[in-house]
Amino acid sequence: MSFYTIPLIILGILMIFSGIFTVKQQTSAIIERFGKFSSIRNSGLQIKIPIFDRIAGRMNLRIQQLDVIVETKTKDDVFVRLKISVQYQVIKTKVYEAFYKLENPHDQITSYVFDVVRAEVPKMKLDDVFERKDDIAIAVKGELNEAMVEYGYDIIKTLVTDIDPDLQVKEAMNRINAAEREKVAAEYEAEAERIKIVAKAKAEAESKRLQGQGIADQRREIARGLEESVDVLNNVGINSQEASALIVVTQHYDTLQSIGEETNSNLILLPNSPQAGSDMLNNMVASFTASNQIGEAMKKQSSIKKKKDDLDS
Repeated sequence: MSFYTIPLIILGILMIFSGIFTVKQQTSAIIERFGKFSSIRNSGLQIKIPIFDRIAGRMNLRIQQLDVIVETKTKDDVFVRLKISVQYQVIKTKVYEAFYKLENPHDQITSYVFDVVRAEVPKMKLDDVFERKDDIAIAVKGELNEAMVEYGYDIIKTLVTDIDPDLQVKEAMNRINAAEREKVAAEYEAEAERIKIVAKAKAEAESKRLQGQGIADQRREIARGLEESVDVLNNVGINSQEASALIVVTQHYDTLQSIGEETNSNLILLPNSPQAGSDMLNNMVASFTASNQIGEAMKKQSSIKKKKDDLDS
């Protein structure tokens, strides 16, 4: 074996090994021969012609995500920033288009996202942007799918992951929300206070009713007791007037005794002599008698008038 044979063998082995390469799972390799597209190799062990063929690039076939921040204005003149997350994938059967037709697919997708968002959001008010973010995502996906499929990209899904209005707008929205909640809280507090007042009024009304019923029962029993007392005194030869005077005087002294037993009482009984009690009784009797006489006179007058009307008719 000559001196020059060994280097040639080594060079041949190196060239053979340089023609062997592997492609990872969910990846495609683009092979060019003398600068021209030759073939696409998928995952596994692959062979290329050394020197003549080269790996121009590798395409990732897995689902990827691109986040795009878009600043635009709403219909009610509020500037808002939207974060659009685009999930896309290279179509396995269109690796050639994806590799050769677009130099920077990220910039292409971003341009379409800007175009769609700035066409849709200005039609909505700020509140509608929050409520209809799914509509924005659907519009972006539809536009991207139509535009990117010819370049070998499939838009899997688009998501509006963040809506960020201007700081002053957010503070105003928070104040509005806080004011609304305070209003609801005030309404509940007022309703609770009204319920307390109504309950208290009902309780007081019930208390007054029961108190009035008690006073009526008390007066009824007093009247019954007085009636029995007068009957007892009449049975022993004391007439009604004397019996009434005796009862009044007895109650008068019972009252004085009750006042004397109460050390903290600030009640003053005027007048407080037996003669004054007798005068009070006489005045009451005279008043009752006069009232009865007036009532009888009014009844007679009404009866005479009725008879006269009947005769006239």
